[in-house]
Amino acid sequence: MSGRLAGKRALVTAAAQGMGRAAALAFAREGAQVIATDVNAAVLAGLDGRPGIRTAPLDVLDDAAVAAFVEKTGAVDILFNCAGWVHQGTLLECSIDDWDRSFDLNVRSMFVVTKSMLPKMTATGGGVILNMASVLGAHKAAPNRLAYTASKAAVAGFTRALAIDHVKQGIRVNCVCPGTVDTPSLGERINAFADPAQARKDFVARQPMGRLATAEELAESFVYLVSDESSFMTGQAVFVDGGMSL
Repeated sequence: MSGRLAGKRALVTAAAQGMGRAAALAFAREGAQVIATDVNAAVLAGLDGRPGIRTAPLDVLDDAAVAAFVEKTGAVDILFNCAGWVHQGTLLECSIDDWDRSFDLNVRSMFVVTKSMLPKMTATGGGVILNMASVLGAHKAAPNRLAYTASKAAVAGFTRALAIDHVKQGIRVNCVCPGTVDTPSLGERINAFADPAQARKDFVARQPMGRLATAEELAESFVYLVSDESSFMTGQAVFVDGGMSL
């Protein structure tokens, strides 16, 4: 199959819905053989039968499961660490459990998956790692996003450090920093507000473009960042945010 990712193997975490799903579909469209993983096996099954995509349930918070999965899967050319969680609240509204979950899912899981896969990638000549960051933390803050912002700032730092440590081993590492994206996760958070209609308007208003992003348009930036078109880029935080960082 032809395409910008022809001949590549890609592993995508949190691929059942939202940006992870859009990434898996876009990578496969561009010719990659995609291993789509998610903790939610039932929703992940919606990708079954899609050309170029193989699904596999995986809990990225289970260190032993991650190690066993990577050992069985072997090296990939592209690793997209997409798993994450958004906690809403200030410091006073953030419990220790909320803080720990934010860092466990947004940062620690990325560390564990990458630590397992990186030696296999370097042994086969290198590859590309893309991490899911956010405009929050990498560039700015927003009200009531303390744990999320702090954890996503850590992702940006992790990306830069990983990139400089392994650039001479043929590894490129970048992170993408979206603004507000219209995903099922966002929909759940909006519906949790007392006035969901107003909450959606407030989320839209954060982008100077005056709209939310779609997961599909974000996926086009993911394709660029994992393809040879971005071959001279590493250690960068790439903002796709409708002007939110301006």
